[in-house]
Amino acid sequence: MTLYQDIADRTAALIADGVLRPGERLPSVRQACRRHGVSPVTVTQAYHLLESRGLIEARPKSGYFVRARLGHGLPEPAMSDPVGEATALQVSDFIFQILDSVRDPAIVPLGSSFPSPDLYPLDKLGRFLAGAGRKLAPLSTVTDLPPGNEELRRQIALRYLAQGAAVSPQEIVITSGALEGINLCLQALTRPGDLIAVESPTFYAGLQASERLGLKVVEIPSHPREGVSLDALAGALRRHPVKACLFMLNFSNPTGSRVPDENRRALVELLRRHQVPLIEDDVYAELYFGRDAPAAAKALDADGLVLHVSSFSKCLAPGYRVGWVAAGRHAREVQRQKFSTSLATAVPLQVALAGYMKRGGFDAHLRSLRRQLAEQEAMLVAGIERHFPPGIRLARPDGGYFLWLELPPQADGLRLHQQALACGISIAPGPIFSATREFRNYLRLNFGHPAGARQDEALRTLGALIGQQLA
Repeated sequence: MTLYQDIADRTAALIADGVLRPGERLPSVRQACRRHGVSPVTVTQAYHLLESRGLIEARPKSGYFVRARLGHGLPEPAMSDPVGEATALQVSDFIFQILDSVRDPAIVPLGSSFPSPDLYPLDKLGRFLAGAGRKLAPLSTVTDLPPGNEELRRQIALRYLAQGAAVSPQEIVITSGALEGINLCLQALTRPGDLIAVESPTFYAGLQASERLGLKVVEIPSHPREGVSLDALAGALRRHPVKACLFMLNFSNPTGSRVPDENRRALVELLRRHQVPLIEDDVYAELYFGRDAPAAAKALDADGLVLHVSSFSKCLAPGYRVGWVAAGRHAREVQRQKFSTSLATAVPLQVALAGYMKRGGFDAHLRSLRRQLAEQEAMLVAGIERHFPPGIRLARPDGGYFLWLELPPQADGLRLHQQALACGISIAPGPIFSATREFRNYLRLNFGHPAGARQDEALRTLGALIGQQLA
């Protein structure tokens, strides 16, 4: 990390912790130079970075001041309140109808599930992939069958170790993306008719996977900042024969919530007492905005009950469709499921990613990606504040690339989706994130694409459409 990035991150942490409060003046450039022992250029770069994140503002002839965090005036949504009973799923047709609308590149992709590919080092990855193709050992087409390429699994295990989780490469199974990982975990842990617990709202792909496997779900209330309710989960475990839990604990899709460390420990202990496995969908963990990486429940798991699922799609290589499962005591069964479904993940892609992780500058890329996403989040929130009518509630994430908005009760997200689409704008309406089609007046917006005049005009249009519904 460069000096200016380090100074910016330390200052951002002081703002987040309330040590530096809105309206307070930061040290002058000269004072900051003396304090940190750096040049004026370094301090100025740090202050410009904080400005781009929306954390501070420059006032002519006065210096730099902490600004009220964008969106601070917008209250956050409340804890969700799902039905709480086992639900048979019928969501796929409904979800596909919505998703078909986001394929057109001419449409402003506020409803997309994907970030902009321009944020990723695809040219550099391509060079590693070309090298892997030229030098591919013929025997690797056999040796890299499940659980997968040994060097890639070793590199993944090293990243776990750096984040405080002792994970053996032998329990890691390489998959064709995180979604296949979730499917393999569900197949390893359940049979048709079984019940799993999901948070509410939840990522629709988990609902689709559960429906395909003939599973039922019980939706657990969640808070848009702190995630799944442990009290509600404990009650569900007492009342229902839950076979597994499928949760996102870090920057969940769609709310962006992050389960606090204390709650995370309590969650792992609760599931240990009931001997219920946790499928931890953790694809956004590398996209944090603060100084420190979020913890994973996997790091707290002493019983092998946590099946940790992640991928390179969100943090490095969109389109490569390479993910993994650190499956604990269930690794052998997950590996067998992989053999019996897709057999193997493309070997050259595995070799290329292993090479990039060893020599490609993965952490430097991630620092740049996090800064860009934090800046884009600030700009999307600013646009919402400018253009949306009063009465909006907004969840502010500390990572990922989604915003979860609650509109006034009379608004209809599905009708808004149709109206916006007619104007060349996609949004993700709240009901696609619920087994029972709750969250009618909610929507998810994507800040993973660079802001600009096109996005600002789309927000202006959305604000007008929402205003018409409220009139």
